[in-house]
Amino acid sequence: MTAGGTRVTERHRQLAPQLGVLEKQLRDLALWSERVPDAAALASSQPFALDTLTLVEWLQFIFLPRMRQLVDTAAPLPGTCGIAPMAEEYFRGLGVGSDALLAVLAAIDEILSSPPEAH
Repeated sequence: MTAGGTRVTERHRQLAPQLGVLEKQLRDLALWSERVPDAAALASSQPFALDTLTLVEWLQFIFLPRMRQLVDTAAPLPGTCGIAPMAEEYFRGLGVGSDALLAVLAAIDEILSSPPEAH
């Protein structure tokens, strides 16, 4: 339990290290940016912020911080996730060795999309 009374689940425990692996993969592929997009770009209401950010920016500046916050506070996690197919399309033809990155995104999708009692 956390101070707020929410419960750390097996899904939280499985997701936490995968978020670290995702960050490492982005850094290893030199996709990590030190430049934070402006507030308007981060405030997009479109899925994956496609109208204002690249997928990599969305992963770094929206997805990772939000998922880490949910894990750190043991808040309820999303019930579905489908980032890997989007990433496969994004990286197709870019000439980036993205297999390990795609694998961690698929693992995150599986953790978040499976029933909580399965974990």
